[in-house]
Amino acid sequence: MNSTTSVPVADIVAALKVRYPAAVCALDWGGQHDSDPETRRRNGWRLLVMARLSAQCTDARVNQVCRELFRLYPTPGALAAAPQADVEAVIRPCGLFRTKAESIRATCAILAADWAGLVPEDMDTLLSLPGVGRKIANLVRGDLYGQPGIVADTHCIRICGRLGFYPEELKDPVRAERILSPLIPPAEQSDFCHRIVQFGRDTCTARAPACGACPLRSFCAHGQKLP
Repeated sequence: MNSTTSVPVADIVAALKVRYPAAVCALDWGGQHDSDPETRRRNGWRLLVMARLSAQCTDARVNQVCRELFRLYPTPGALAAAPQADVEAVIRPCGLFRTKAESIRATCAILAADWAGLVPEDMDTLLSLPGVGRKIANLVRGDLYGQPGIVADTHCIRICGRLGFYPEELKDPVRAERILSPLIPPAEQSDFCHRIVQFGRDTCTARAPACGACPLRSFCAHGQKLP
């Protein structure tokens, strides 16, 4: 992959830092504000579960549902041992509740049995867990272990297309990740993706982006086409 681009990457990264000084995960997993790495890793299974539940569901709803889920099942072992029907009942508001319940219970069983309840750092190991793809793996590795990785969610794919990193019609997360990975500095990738999510919610929305108030408009291929 060619690591050069006409997109002013450094300017975009800097502008997002000014707009969102605190790059925080929108999933309230109990470790996003904790500076102690060991505490973050002990709570990391929650982030993994919440990321799985967030598929086709809002982070706000996942946060609400998981307050009850983690109250009832405070460890990976407890969640793994819970009856399937009971877990389904709790996470039903997140949608796809049967499949999600199966995968989070299976994942928690592996974490409890093989990893002392912790989340592994290795990418291949993460990808072997039920329901875990590259987006979730990159999110977890970035937040728990400070590893670089592009979290190519819908906000990231949409906004980076508008900015001109690739054609706006591109929707494939794997292709988006492959294009962005050599362009965004590794040390910035995790925070960049968190900031992009915030930016996508309050400014560069899917249907009615606030281009007139956008701090990135002068760098944006989409915005420069507008009158």
